[in-house]
Amino acid sequence: MTQAAISTAAIQVPHTPLLELDDIDIGYDGKAVVHGVSLALPEGQIGCLLGPSGCGKTTLLRAIAGFEPVMRGAIHLGGRAVSEPGHTVPPERRGVGMVFQDFALFPHLNVADNIAFGIRDWSRDARTDRVRTLLKLVGLTGYGEAYPHALSGGQQQRIALARALAPKPALLLLDEPFSSMDVELRGDLAREVRRILRAEHTTAILVTHDQHEAFAFADRIAVIHQGRIAQWDTAYNLYHRPADRFVADFVGEGTLIPGMVCTEDRVDTAFGEIQGSMSEQLPPGTAVDVLVRPDDIAIDNEQGTVRTEILDKAFRGADFLYTLKLPDGINVLCMAPSHDNFVIGEHVRLRLDFTHLVVFSRGSGVDCPGA
Repeated sequence: MTQAAISTAAIQVPHTPLLELDDIDIGYDGKAVVHGVSLALPEGQIGCLLGPSGCGKTTLLRAIAGFEPVMRGAIHLGGRAVSEPGHTVPPERRGVGMVFQDFALFPHLNVADNIAFGIRDWSRDARTDRVRTLLKLVGLTGYGEAYPHALSGGQQQRIALARALAPKPALLLLDEPFSSMDVELRGDLAREVRRILRAEHTTAILVTHDQHEAFAFADRIAVIHQGRIAQWDTAYNLYHRPADRFVADFVGEGTLIPGMVCTEDRVDTAFGEIQGSMSEQLPPGTAVDVLVRPDDIAIDNEQGTVRTEILDKAFRGADFLYTLKLPDGINVLCMAPSHDNFVIGEHVRLRLDFTHLVVFSRGSGVDCPGA
């Protein structure tokens, strides 16, 4: 069993999930673009499909919604098969809501009528009460008579969300809903939308290419690579326990440096010997690549043991992200508080803060020096 499969199995829940994808393939003209995807999302949890453009995440979302058939496997919603080869329950009969990238608000309808659009068959009193409740929930009480063109992008996003929530869908799907927002607003809005979904006890799936949105929004994240799930896990595990090199590179910032396994908790690298619990148990002498995150090392000219040169720096407000050159020419990234403003070309010393070692085997090597 692969590490990704182990990671997926470890987070499965004993009760029936609201959404279950069972080894599905999706494709066009007989050619699969999504391969063997399986995951389970319990009721009330928020999931995310994260990956670069063209990886298949939006195709997967469209299949969950009912807009694309599956070539193999099955999609179950609330214990009912809604997609199998030759059988697809239409979107309007799935009890699934959607929030689109462009919001798709009706410009000729005011805010209240936009929200009430999907519950037109409810009684007048029930519609009015639901609209009032949702306007309060999204923080736009008093905006019912306004029109979409008079709202900011963030306000339009909240109205689109309220409209999707109005019929109380079993599952809400969000397709890159924050992509048109300013970078500064995205994280705040993602956290606000998460709060709203929690208040409504709504199960949801977000599609995004932005890991910061995913981290702020989701309980479980599926990293998609070339149409497959590389890892389905918590944000913490994706960052600290990536299942493969793609996840290690795509999630967070970091560098893979060569090393040699010395013991079960010690690796020889350009830093010298580093120690910590290892993500994979490998025999001594195995050549590995070690993941170095910016928070694994710290600039410390008093107690640091590794001499480096500053090649580049990026100001991030409270911190600088430095690019440092090790003695053997390897470059690594290091985050440091911005009150210490080191200059490019300056030599500084590093203190190692490794608590665990994420390693990927490169095959067998020679004996570790000094082992």
